[in-house]
Amino acid sequence: MDDGDSPFLAVPAERWLASNRSAFAIPDRFPVTPGHTLIVPRRPITTWWEATGAERNDIWALVDEVKALLDAQRRPDGYNVGFNAGAAAGQTVAHLHIHVIPRHHGDTPDPRGGIRHVIPGEGNYLTPDAGG
Repeated sequence: MDDGDSPFLAVPAERWLASNRSAFAIPDRFPVTPGHTLIVPRRPITTWWEATGAERNDIWALVDEVKALLDAQRRPDGYNVGFNAGAAAGQTVAHLHIHVIPRHHGDTPDPRGGIRHVIPGEGNYLTPDAGG
């Protein structure tokens, strides 16, 4: 990936919420909940599997730092944390970014299944009408 291809690298450092040697954190431009934050590696790589071990460690350290900030600011009841890898998985920006999404009781009628909801109808396997 060319540096000019990533909209994340155009975000000025003054808008970063936190950073370390390998990554920075920014508010998501299209948050699914208030406080939704992205952790972005400074190096323009497309997927998690292109990150070095040191980058991976720094990225997860920043996830922890952002969680602490969100805990203090928003007092969420839980979190969804993850990434989309490839267009088939919903990745729309070809620069790795980790979503840190604070969750609150009542922000959705039934949060059971969490990330499993990426496939409609497959999220909550605990309901009586679930297959299997």
